[in-house]
Amino acid sequence: MTSSPEESPESVVRHATDNGVAWITLNRPAAMNAITPDQRERLISRFDDASADPAVGAVVLTATGKGFCAGADLRGGGRPAPGTGTNAGASTSAGASADTRTGTGTGTDAETGTGTDAETGAGTGGQERVAGDVARLIRRGAQRLIAAVLDCEKPVVAAVNGTAAGLGAHLAFACDLVLAAESARFIEVFVRRGLVPDGGGAYLLPRLVGPQRAKELMFFGDALSAAEAERIGLINRVVPDGDLAGTAREWAERLAGGPTRAIALTKQLVNESLGADRAAAFAAEAAAQEINMTTADAREGVRAFTERRAPRYRGR
Repeated sequence: MTSSPEESPESVVRHATDNGVAWITLNRPAAMNAITPDQRERLISRFDDASADPAVGAVVLTATGKGFCAGADLRGGGRPAPGTGTNAGASTSAGASADTRTGTGTGTDAETGTGTDAETGAGTGGQERVAGDVARLIRRGAQRLIAAVLDCEKPVVAAVNGTAAGLGAHLAFACDLVLAAESARFIEVFVRRGLVPDGGGAYLLPRLVGPQRAKELMFFGDALSAAEAERIGLINRVVPDGDLAGTAREWAERLAGGPTRAIALTKQLVNESLGADRAAAFAAEAAAQEINMTTADAREGVRAFTERRAPRYRGR
């Protein structure tokens, strides 16, 4: 896959590590940070790198411009997928619902864009789509990205600076903690295009707000304000727009200074708990305790408690 010179994989996903925190920033503001295939692969790689890097204790995922992420958009760079021909704009996925360049309807920005995710589109020309192509492309695309966030061994904080629509909303909800600016909105836009949610939406939302509320959001596709998202438990906290980066830094640095392995094991236990029965959950908890007690941080935590001092964790 290739990108245009002005949108190299490095430029559309900014990355920096500061004080134990890996900052991953979507950087396609003109496209409301709609995600291209190259950008998606870059994001997956960054989350994998964060897991393996002992110098990283936490991750912040944020974006530039007025939008957090409008979903998926191949037209920012990358080749059409099999079965889509060359008409990416005719594709049917709502993942890129915030494409302001082709918006139609009565609303604005993320509420009106036409879908551009050629990974799941029916296509109007070129190679004929074969049964199984769409499912395969979803697994290799949107689902791999969401899984990379869920499986990251470091806590991930989403700092949602603007509209998060379709796959972009699910990218935020997959993070361990979600901060949102007051101006942010969340939109389950798939139903507006006659589509089934992708990117793990039907898995994530019921676990956050329960099945009834999840159905309401997905059946109607209404825009949800940051304040309302906080009220129903979809996100952790709303902050003034100007305080978003500072609050994200405060949370992430606090996490980065903690016992990294214990937090990773706790994340794994929580993520798996809703799909496990009591016996499996208890067995997983006991195994996690066994593993964690082999770490230097666990020994340091116990030692600091007995010595009545603050622990000094090293992420090992």
